[in-house]
Amino acid sequence: MKPLLLLVFCLISLPVMFYLSEHRSMSSVVWLQGISVTLHQENSRTPNKQTDKFIGGLLSPSFDEESCLSRYRSALFRKDSPHLPSSYLIERLRKYEELHKKCGPNTPLYHKSIIQLNLGQSIELMDCNYLVWTPFNGLGNRMLTIASAFLYAVLTNRVLLIHQTVDMVDLFCEPFPDSTWILPPDFPIKNLTKLYQGSETSYGNMLKNKRIKDDVSVPSNSLPAYVYLHLEHDYQHLDKFFFCEKDQVILQKINWLLLQSDIYFVPGLFLVPQFEDELRWMFPAKETVFHHLGRYLFHPTNTVWGMITRYHTAYLAGSDERIGIQVRVFSRNPISAENYLKQILMCSQQENLLPEINMNRTLNPTKSTMKSKAVLITSLYPEYSEKLKSMYYEHTTVTGETVSVNQPTHEVQQQTERQFHNQKALAEMYLLSYCDVLITTGWSTFGYIGQGLAGLKPWILLTPRDQKPADPPCTRAVSMEPCFQVPPTYDCRAKKNADLGALVRHVTHCEDVEQGIKLVD
Repeated sequence: MKPLLLLVFCLISLPVMFYLSEHRSMSSVVWLQGISVTLHQENSRTPNKQTDKFIGGLLSPSFDEESCLSRYRSALFRKDSPHLPSSYLIERLRKYEELHKKCGPNTPLYHKSIIQLNLGQSIELMDCNYLVWTPFNGLGNRMLTIASAFLYAVLTNRVLLIHQTVDMVDLFCEPFPDSTWILPPDFPIKNLTKLYQGSETSYGNMLKNKRIKDDVSVPSNSLPAYVYLHLEHDYQHLDKFFFCEKDQVILQKINWLLLQSDIYFVPGLFLVPQFEDELRWMFPAKETVFHHLGRYLFHPTNTVWGMITRYHTAYLAGSDERIGIQVRVFSRNPISAENYLKQILMCSQQENLLPEINMNRTLNPTKSTMKSKAVLITSLYPEYSEKLKSMYYEHTTVTGETVSVNQPTHEVQQQTERQFHNQKALAEMYLLSYCDVLITTGWSTFGYIGQGLAGLKPWILLTPRDQKPADPPCTRAVSMEPCFQVPPTYDCRAKKNADLGALVRHVTHCEDVEQGIKLVD
């Protein structure tokens, strides 16, 4: 009888086993003759417990998880990225972490370098060389420039240190194991936030005034101990020589570089010949640079992570699809909230992102056919979410879907100098990055951060003209990379002005900024 019982058990179990294998996205318990089988939840609406929290080796496993909850948990709130980091990028990140640990603040080699800095001249073959980043402009700009500075530091074997002002405190966890990236407060060069285009120590001014000779054979001991790199939107012709190979040879001989920028200058690094091979090996898929570096560097502190998870759980997690709409109106292109909402709706309906409303109020779709969409709006102003919320509250949709509209904050004015404002801005960037679809505002670095972290190509709202909605209202991004909005126009190799968006296949013009350039595959 035992073989017969076993056969009966198997025949009964087979349908259940098949059901389990075919329905892994469900969450339930199946009982069979006293045996319970739990079906694992893998719905994209909730954190995916099977996601690799180290993101394919991008993140080091060397951290205490509780000290920075977002580091290993943030990836659980997104669908698995199809863009895995290359083995060479992972190798270079681990090597950089060792360099930072050896040369970072409070190490003997750091103190040795500070002594050299105080001597007032560069010394050839120092054990450690440094790039000091100082903040300028809004949080989105700052994050883009930190990522750019970090990539430059990796390419040139420098240690990146962050000048942390009070409005940057309690935003990001330390990204490098067993070492800090915060510049010590006793750093001998003061007034770092007072640097500007005309500063005497800027590289462009030193070239202009012959304090640095435009000659790759110049010895290190004739060079200053530090140079300021002015890479803001107003930089001048000589400042832009930073992107020339000959000037990079000179800069390599200077032990300390100070950097202030408000632009994502990564595409410019791809046009420097000496960096070409390293960048090709690190990023075989060119449009993944910020996607990888952003998720490697930027981990919200537990304070900010609490804001993110509480809001996500309360308003976004229960929906079938999440749509992020990032709205920014620039004073140079003013438009009323009513007209800009028209443009947003034109875009969303043209691309079938949001369902149309049904003017027949009697339509009442059955619950079995009803799907839900959660719209996340990030804006300084409440008008967009209020009007959209009213629209979907007062009318059913032609598809029968339910639409909830949510907006975490409406600060009215950007207040970059306030820490709490920056914490809320960072939380909203991350909430955007957990959406399935994105509509972003052209020119906005806030939107660039969301799309890069998410690994999505957004629909970009084009610039309004004469206070009227743009026509067409939006366009799909050709890549998820941010735009280098103010690139140089000088071709260093040809020694003449040129269109840098047409020199190589993987650099093209941006959809939202005509003169800008971006990486593309």
